[in-house]
Amino acid sequence: MTVDVQATRDVVEIITGGWRAQALYTAVRLQLPDHIAAGHDTDAELAKATGASEQGIHRLMRLLGAMGVFEGSDSTGYRGTRVSATLLEGPQSLRDMCLLYGEEFYAAWGHAHQAISTESSGFEAAYGRPFYEYLGQDAATAGRFQRTMNAASMFFHQVPEIFDFSGGRTVVDVGGGGGHLLATILEATPDAKGVLFDREHMMPKAREHLTATVGADRAELVAGDMFEDVPAGGDVYILCRVLAGWDDEAVAGVFANCRRAMADSSSRLLILDRFVEDENSTVLPALWDLHLLVTTGGEHRTLDRITRLLNRAGLDIAETRDLPMETTALIAAPRTA
Repeated sequence: MTVDVQATRDVVEIITGGWRAQALYTAVRLQLPDHIAAGHDTDAELAKATGASEQGIHRLMRLLGAMGVFEGSDSTGYRGTRVSATLLEGPQSLRDMCLLYGEEFYAAWGHAHQAISTESSGFEAAYGRPFYEYLGQDAATAGRFQRTMNAASMFFHQVPEIFDFSGGRTVVDVGGGGGHLLATILEATPDAKGVLFDREHMMPKAREHLTATVGADRAELVAGDMFEDVPAGGDVYILCRVLAGWDDEAVAGVFANCRRAMADSSSRLLILDRFVEDENSTVLPALWDLHLLVTTGGEHRTLDRITRLLNRAGLDIAETRDLPMETTALIAAPRTA
């Protein structure tokens, strides 16, 4: 029997993906990108800076160099790359994402077989409670998750480019979290007014960020539950990455709440999310969807499915626009006939 060497290599590449992820996680945990940027560029210097074994550092750096995370060697000196630059401590760093994915999410994926077989949360199997309940009881992980979400929001600055918020409109960000998207929109649209709507525990962070970026007078903060109602009188309602953890009935209810609250027929609902395709799917959207199942028991929907839910609420998709990181903007208008 002839062995298909390429197919074998493909399998090995896939099944060792977790090892690569853990190698990158370890580099971030040891703060190697920051230490190398500070000039610690040999195995001995990195071992001293981190408290790790010099030989362990050498072997880790050999792999990270092959992966393109760093350049150079112990003899020539290690150097950072574009990849390691994204992991440096600071705003928009992917450091917290690597830590979250390398710890809590990695543990959840250890229960992937159970999660997929039973359509239940692997995170809950690993930690004994649902993901969002865990965040509510662990401030450190909750902070890391929020920073991860912020760092993964590199498409925010393009939102004012694909939708016109000007004309004195009131923009209601439903489930607006820490206020980063709303602040970006208000900064780009000086005559717009904002309302950030989210759970009570998000108000302090949102208030701090909005006050520091656009000023306390530009946005009103309202605490509540989007499944019960949303602030009335908005010209634009935004749902950004808040639908995946809920079933169809709950999502349809949120759409109906937004439709009822709209100021008039010129109001719009802007949905910013990832959508999957059942035919000819690419890897990342399918992977994000499966990750939702493993961590929260949630899912990403197809465009056809989200369209049906919008239609139930008296909304029709007027336009779709593509954004980075497999994100799609759906602009929905109230049905007038």
